[in-house]
Amino acid sequence: MATGLRVARMARGWSQDRLVYELRRFAEQRLLDIASASSLKTYISEWENGRRAITERYAAILRPLLGVTDAELRGEAEPMPSQADGYEDLLSRIDSAGSLSQSMVQSFFDQTELLRTMDRQMGAAGLVDQMNGHLAAMEDALTFAVLPGTRRPIATALAGASTLAAWQALDAGAVERAWRRYELAKKAAQDADSSLYLAHAMGEQAYVLADAGRPLLAIELVRDAQRTQRERQSPRLRAWLAAAEAELCAAAGADMESDARAALDRATSLLPDDGEARDPEMLSIFLNTGHLARWRGNVLAKLGDGSAMEELYASLTSADPSFVRAKSGLHCDLTQAHLARGELDDARTHLQQARLLANRTGSVRYRRRVELLTGRL
Repeated sequence: MATGLRVARMARGWSQDRLVYELRRFAEQRLLDIASASSLKTYISEWENGRRAITERYAAILRPLLGVTDAELRGEAEPMPSQADGYEDLLSRIDSAGSLSQSMVQSFFDQTELLRTMDRQMGAAGLVDQMNGHLAAMEDALTFAVLPGTRRPIATALAGASTLAAWQALDAGAVERAWRRYELAKKAAQDADSSLYLAHAMGEQAYVLADAGRPLLAIELVRDAQRTQRERQSPRLRAWLAAAEAELCAAAGADMESDARAALDRATSLLPDDGEARDPEMLSIFLNTGHLARWRGNVLAKLGDGSAMEELYASLTSADPSFVRAKSGLHCDLTQAHLARGELDDARTHLQQARLLANRTGSVRYRRRVELLTGRL
């Protein structure tokens, strides 16, 4: 029974009629031949009630449209990874993994970077198949890599890609997939002996707990990430973790305000003033003075601090246009800041922009925030 389709549809806030419309639009944009609107409505009802199986033809459309894996779409458990059958096959795969060249490992990083760029500009939903295939290739290579010298570079690539995949899953509303991807990232980071990737995965995983309604546990996790081999962490990573702690403390309520401000000050003092946005050892993190200013505005808006407005409008003017989904969050922050000052017309204007960008990138996470803010107007 394809109950997963119903869950994914409802996570988007779509009715069956809206799904029909989106299916038709998706198909028209790609010159695909699919059933009529009336037939699709019948199909969807039958798919969701288990009276008709979803064919691969329609599954290939529904997965990127809804941002779900095939198992999630069909309401099934994730398939177990295939296992080598017999010694000859096993040794063949071990030999293949052992002979991976540095250029092949670099191609893993390059593919992750491409997916990261596409994600921040267009959203995660349409990348679910590509990301799953990318992770599967690296997991397979790591499974059959024997010696540490072979395993570490593959594990490092897998740690970075898994963290990206987890954030994409969280953005798409697939919470369990996000949690499992973070666990995969942490295990890969440990295999790679990389305290940077381990701490980063822990810091991002804290957001899953916060979104699930466990803010204090989220704060403890991000603080634990900061204590994880601190001496091996880069200054930019430490600044990122401190800023994440500040945001999580601000979201936890007034009791954590002083903690949020202290963490924000710590992030500002830790961030290198080198003009760079990324650490060469930690490409997963984007953080410079401009990004931190936007983050500071987010924290101050959550705290109801009037000074948030100046930070947020400055960030809106200087924002990197490639960070389309992040701009939805910026408009949410401005909505929240205007609401705190009782400026309802300005709040509505920014909320409309936030909604448009969240819909454009298919962000279920930001759609939820938009709906929460809508309830305050």
